Amino acid sequence: MITPKRHNAIVLLLLLAGIIVISLALPRRDMIQQLNYSEGKPWLNPMLTAPFDIPIERDEASRQRITDSVNAHFVKIYRKDLTMGIKQTQALTNELNTRYDLPLALRQKLVNTLSQLYDQGLVGNDIADDIEAGKITQMRILGNNNVAQVVSAEGMRSVRKAYEQLDSIYDAAVTTSAIAQPAFNKYLTDNVKIDAPETDKLLKDALNTALAPTGIVQTGEAIIFTGNIVTPQKFVIIQSYERMMHEKNSRIKGRDFSLVGQITIVAILMVVFFAFMRLMRRRIYRNLRRMTFLIVFITVFTAAVLLITSFRLNYIYIVPFALVPIIITTFFDSRTAFFIHMVVVLICSLVVRDQAEFIIMQFLAGDIAIVSIQELTKRSQLVRCAALIFLTYCVSFVALTLVREGTFDSIGWHFFVYFAINCVVLSFAYVLIFIVEKLFGFTSTVTLVELSDINNPTLRALSENCPGTFQHVLQVANIASEAAVKIGANAQLVRAGALYHDIGKIDNPAFFTENQSGVNPHDSLAPEQSARIVIQHVSDGLKRAEKARLPQVIRDLIAQHHGKGITRFFYAQACKAHPDETVDKAPYSYPGPNPQTREAAILMMADACEAAVKSLPEHTEKTIKAMVEKIIDGQVSEGLMREAPISFKEVEQVKQVFIGRLKSFYHTRISYPDDMQPLLSATTGSENAKLP
Repeated sequence: MITPKRHNAIVLLLLLAGIIVISLALPRRDMIQQLNYSEGKPWLNPMLTAPFDIPIERDEASRQRITDSVNAHFVKIYRKDLTMGIKQTQALTNELNTRYDLPLALRQKLVNTLSQLYDQGLVGNDIADDIEAGKITQMRILGNNNVAQVVSAEGMRSVRKAYEQLDSIYDAAVTTSAIAQPAFNKYLTDNVKIDAPETDKLLKDALNTALAPTGIVQTGEAIIFTGNIVTPQKFVIIQSYERMMHEKNSRIKGRDFSLVGQITIVAILMVVFFAFMRLMRRRIYRNLRRMTFLIVFITVFTAAVLLITSFRLNYIYIVPFALVPIIITTFFDSRTAFFIHMVVVLICSLVVRDQAEFIIMQFLAGDIAIVSIQELTKRSQLVRCAALIFLTYCVSFVALTLVREGTFDSIGWHFFVYFAINCVVLSFAYVLIFIVEKLFGFTSTVTLVELSDINNPTLRALSENCPGTFQHVLQVANIASEAAVKIGANAQLVRAGALYHDIGKIDNPAFFTENQSGVNPHDSLAPEQSARIVIQHVSDGLKRAEKARLPQVIRDLIAQHHGKGITRFFYAQACKAHPDETVDKAPYSYPGPNPQTREAAILMMADACEAAVKSLPEHTEKTIKAMVEKIIDGQVSEGLMREAPISFKEVEQVKQVFIGRLKSFYHTRISYPDDMQPLLSATTGSENAKLP
């Protein structure tokens, strides 16, 4: 018997081993290899595969040619201050309004000219020189409203030219030098200036657009094979690969902590799994064999996925992740299956590029698998499940691509081939279920269904040698499985266990009432001897179960279907034979153990109730109900149910199911008048079957 401390230590060691194995299987970012190559020469290094998406850049000559062209045709951005012209024109107007010595027409012409100069734009001398030289023919004017407009630079004037124009107007109108000239230079300043930041930004954007990569080498795609010639385009791609690898490595300053991060994430997820099992699934956690399977299954499956993706990342979509919830649901329960499925998916998402999309798709696939296979009893269920998962993958992949790209053109149709392979592999989950059963001693629903076939050699032997017992186990199987459905227990396990619980009677069929025909061999035996023979059917049943290689869960039900109860009939006989003595109960008690599961408790109640009700002299609703209440209440009061995880409410529900089913088994037929007998004798067997 393993102590709780030792059990915890073993589980934690298994968990630690799982974390190490998974972490080592995760692909890490290796430092860039030193590659020797030359343009126009054969590639002598191993095949180079893109570890990430690599843009296909232009060669240096093309880049220089495009850059020169963009610079030559680029229209720079200038800001035009519209308020300055108004301000300066008003200032000149105010001065001229005090100059009564100047003609009114001259004053008006000077103001209008200044206004026109500002409207056309005044620029600095350097810009004006470039305009005169033809270097600047257009300007992209950004006004106070931040709206850019391309205009011709032809009408732009420098401050010097504007002054000369105003001066010439003044000289042409004023003939005498005695009249002082207004200070035009005070009202002239450039209102069109280059916006260097915006110009640089726009020029950079234009260059980036013009120099944009001509394509992309996708993750996992072969860049160049050994022996191929390094063409100019391949040369540029390899250089881009080296540059990007250097950039990635430079971020960590020569120290790689990727393994630390991977171990941390894996450890967190595995610890969360451990906490879930210990807090929410205590019965599974206490079973070392089951915990060993879960940890080994998570580790092996995850490590296998990571090793597969090391060949090509997209191969991860070939992996049937839905196997995880299918296998776990088959042997455990759907909640445990879903939790473990998400742990595996989250760990494997560390190696994919689009993590959110991958998690969403696998979440949906796992959910569909659990919903479509609550109880795996037929191969057709797996085929249907695989078809539903394929449809789920396809629809979710298309939807997520549309969300990301917004167009059907970006859909990678080759992924549908991956999904098809995934689901074909998934449909063969029966093989893996069989392997798990043999390695870990689990029992699937498929196996239970196969065992419930009455043509099974063991059940056929029971039918031939113990026909009464065979009818008994059939009725027990019916009422027990219905009660299991009512309280949410494993109905298929209860049915299979009920069919085999009395196979030990095959060795001594005549010693059991249901197989006797007038002669009772117990009449010539002492009570203790009779009790020993009856009790022995449990150990005989276990021997037959071992010989027939029945699963351990069926053997447990055989051992527990009487618990540690006593053979009351023979014990009462012994008490009557020795009224003045205290009769020891040990020789009259079953070896047990008492029921350890709800299924075993249901079987014990069903076995006792069916046999007791059958022995009633009169089968009415009242007598059947009284007998069921008496039998089950007696078992509860004797403590036979204490070790089974079944509640009082569930016991009451089981009672009601038994009463209802046993009433239908032993219903009372109505009595027909004598004058109807000839009519009844003329009816067919099928018609008689319909009568109450």
